[in-house]
Amino acid sequence: MQFSNAARLLAAACLVAWPSAAIAETPDRLVLAIGGEPSEGYDPLLGWGRYGHPLFQSTLLSRNNALETVPDLATDWSLSEDRLIWTIRIRPDARFSDGTPLTAADVAFTFTEAARAGGALDLSVFVSAEALDDETLTITLSRPWITFTESFYTLGIVPAASYGPGYARNPVGSGPYRLVSWSEGEQLIVSRNPHYHGTTPAFETLVFLFTDESTSLAAARAGQVDLVAVPAALADAVPTGFTRHAVPSVDNRGITFPMQPPGETTAEGAPVGNPVTSDRAIRQAINLGVDRDILVDIALGGNGRPAQGPADGLPWSNPDAALPFDPEAAIARLDEAGWIPASDGIRMREGVRAEFPLNYPSSDSTRQMLALTVAELLLPLGIEATPRGISWDQITRIMHAEPVLFGWGSHSPLEIYSLYASAWAGVEYFNAGHFRSEDVDAHLDAAQAAESLEASYPHWQAAEWDGETGFGPRGEAGWAWLVNLDHVYFADACLDLGTPQIEPHGHGWPITANLAQWRWTCD
Repeated sequence: MQFSNAARLLAAACLVAWPSAAIAETPDRLVLAIGGEPSEGYDPLLGWGRYGHPLFQSTLLSRNNALETVPDLATDWSLSEDRLIWTIRIRPDARFSDGTPLTAADVAFTFTEAARAGGALDLSVFVSAEALDDETLTITLSRPWITFTESFYTLGIVPAASYGPGYARNPVGSGPYRLVSWSEGEQLIVSRNPHYHGTTPAFETLVFLFTDESTSLAAARAGQVDLVAVPAALADAVPTGFTRHAVPSVDNRGITFPMQPPGETTAEGAPVGNPVTSDRAIRQAINLGVDRDILVDIALGGNGRPAQGPADGLPWSNPDAALPFDPEAAIARLDEAGWIPASDGIRMREGVRAEFPLNYPSSDSTRQMLALTVAELLLPLGIEATPRGISWDQITRIMHAEPVLFGWGSHSPLEIYSLYASAWAGVEYFNAGHFRSEDVDAHLDAAQAAESLEASYPHWQAAEWDGETGFGPRGEAGWAWLVNLDHVYFADACLDLGTPQIEPHGHGWPITANLAQWRWTCD
C-alpha cells in the first residue's frame, strides 16, 4: 500500500511526535495546522510577514486588536514637513535571538537591503536609510508617499552582521519566537525567544503542520492538533472537544473588469480590453444585479459578509460608493445603454453579445462556487458569464482581456492605490483591468501626499466616490466586489485565542498576530 507524504506526516504525528496525552500534559506546547508555508522561506526582505505576523522578527510598529497603531521597535517616529524624511527612534533594549543588540544600523540595513531585493513590499520610493546613532535613524523618500508606513508594520528587522545566503531557512530576529527546525512541506517547530522585548508568549513551543485541508481536519478529529484553519464549506463540522472561531476579515473576493475596448496588447503580447465589460453600463448593472447575501449563503455557507468595495469597514473606505441590490435598476441601466435582449434572453448591442468567461483559479473551490452562483444571478439580467477554472499561468495571460475572480484584502490603503492607479495598470496582478481615471488619480496622489496616514483617509474615500465619480460602483465600477470571507478556525476548547484582529487576505498566519494573548485555560 502506498501513502502520501501528508498521510505519513499525520501517522508520525499521531504515533511519535505529539500524542494526544502529551498535549494534555504539556499545555505549553501547541500544534497548529493553519497552512501558509512560505515558498521563499522566512526572509522578510523577500515578503515573509507581508500578510501576517512575521513571528521570528520584530517590526517598527504593530497593530492592536482594533488595528490601532502601537509601538514595537520604534519609540518615536515623525515625518518632515516636505513629507520626504522619516526620523525614527528605536528602543534601546531590543536584542536578536542570538543575544546580539538590535540597533538603528540594523534597521537601516534592513530597509536598504529590502529595497535592493525588490521583494513583495512596495519600497519603490525608498532612497536611503542612515543610522545617526544606535537608537536613531532617518529614511529618505524620493517623493511623498504616505503608504510607505506600511513597511513599518510588515518589514521584519534582520541583523546586519549575520544576514546573508541561507537566512530564509535559519532566520535570526527579535520576534517572540525562534526557529528550531523546518522540514519543508511537512512541519515547522519554533520555541520562545528568551531575548524578546515584548510580552512573553504563554507557550514555549509551537509546531506548525503543513498538511492539506483534509489531513489537517482528520488530525483535529483525532485530537492531534490544537488549532486548525477550516475552509468555508467545512466550517460547520466542529470536532468533539473543539470550538469554532469565525474571525471577520477584509479578505475579499471580487471580479475585475477589463476597462477598455479590445485592440491593444501588453509588452509581452497578452491581449488587453473586452468589448462587453468596457461598457460602464454592464459593470454597473452587474454591481446592481448580484445579490451578495445569496453569495454569502451559498458560496460561503454563511461564513462571511457582502462586499461593496476593497476595504469595507476600514477607515479609508467610503460606504457612500456602494450600490444597493436592485435588479430592476440593473435592467433599466442596460436598456438605456442599448443592450437589447435577443431571442435566447442574452442581450446584444451593435452585434456584440453580452457574454464573457468568468475565470477563477481551478484549485480554489470557494471561488468556483462564487463563479457558478454569480453566473446564475446574471442570467435574469441578460448577461451570460461562463465560469471557467484555469491555472494561474493561464490567468496571467488573459486577465487584461477577460474578467477574473480575484482575492485581495489588506490593512493598508496602499492596496487601493495598486488596484486603481493608472500608473499600475498591468503591473503584475495589480490593476489587471487597466483602470484609468484622471479624477481618481488626483485623489490617490493627494492621499499619498498627506501629512499622516489618518489625514489621507478622506482622499482615499473621495477616490472611491467624490459625489460625481470614483472607482466604486456608483462611479466607474472597475470591479464588482462580492464578499468578505470569515476566516474559520477550530480551536481546542482549552485554548483561548483572545480577541483576533480583522484579518487581511491569507487564511492562516494572520491568526498569530495576537499570540501574546493566547492562553491555555484547562488544568
